[in-house]
Amino acid sequence: MAHAPIDLLRLASRTGEWMNPSGDAADVALSCRVRLARNIQGAPFVHKLPPQQALEICAHMRELLVARRFEGETQWAEMSAVSPLLRLVLRERHLVSRDLAPGEEGETVLPGRAVAFAPSETISVMVNEEDHLRLQAMGRGMALGDCLRRAQELDRSLEADVAFAATRELGYLTGCPTNTGTGMRASVMLHLPALALCKSELEKVFTAAARTGLAVRGLHGEGSRAVGDFFQISNQTTLGSSEEQLIEELRSIVVAIVDFERQVRRTLLREQRTALLDRVSRAMGLLRTARALQTEVALAHMSTLRLGVACGLVDQPGVDLLNELGLQVHKGHLQVLVQGEGTLLDPSERDRARAQYLRRRLAPR
Repeated sequence: MAHAPIDLLRLASRTGEWMNPSGDAADVALSCRVRLARNIQGAPFVHKLPPQQALEICAHMRELLVARRFEGETQWAEMSAVSPLLRLVLRERHLVSRDLAPGEEGETVLPGRAVAFAPSETISVMVNEEDHLRLQAMGRGMALGDCLRRAQELDRSLEADVAFAATRELGYLTGCPTNTGTGMRASVMLHLPALALCKSELEKVFTAAARTGLAVRGLHGEGSRAVGDFFQISNQTTLGSSEEQLIEELRSIVVAIVDFERQVRRTLLREQRTALLDRVSRAMGLLRTARALQTEVALAHMSTLRLGVACGLVDQPGVDLLNELGLQVHKGHLQVLVQGEGTLLDPSERDRARAQYLRRRLAPR
């Protein structure tokens, strides 16, 4: 079944619906995700999968997923058939992982790797990453229940056409033993700038999360560092509990972290209001005047602005614009927006282009 090609400029010019700032606890919780790992019964796990069989699975899943017409038209990208720039943009949008989609020229792209996603990006499926299928539902704020429902609906729909590897004793079988059972990983992306200013308090959060079996990761998940004061909180246990139980356990901890972040923000406003306002003002000044900015520096200043907006110290820019810019300052998005798919900007050119782009988007109205 045919599908429309992905318009790279249009993709880079907007945010996914899951980044809409109207979600529950949106002042702290940017987004949430539920991912289900599934493997096809009788086929070797991906790390043992022969290239020809990987291609056959990819072709079969393309037929099934495109036919489902996510939100009217499934977007489909096979990693070996698209540009390194598109792979990088898809990674920056949390639609694919680095393992599935290397983003640099010359990096090896394994056969049979692909992604299908809805235009809103609230539903996506990675094909032949660590597992044959990774079903992902993204949502606003802390809407974990809604994400689980949509992921389960897609899971049941695919099970009508594909037999998944599972046993009565262990549940779903996965490429990594830590995912065996429900095969579910749920996470919430939290913005914790006040706690980040109080390192000892942030350490308390990490310690509490570890004691309850949760993992704390950076902006881009496993193996990434925290930038822009964004932290991803996710479950590590998948065996011995239902999906609903795991979601509720994660939610209860996240609610406590959100309350803690808000408490520290109130304390900062009460005890260090002038210093905090100065910090926010300097961040805005730097973003509006800088001539060169690295990605992490830009994200750090935008984090401070986001804190200022949340605390009522400033009313501009809006959180929707900050969400948009939080994507567009990354390497791939910036390349598309300022240069197109031509010759890649070198790092120094990119830093200058990033600063110029932010000056324009954040100019006083």
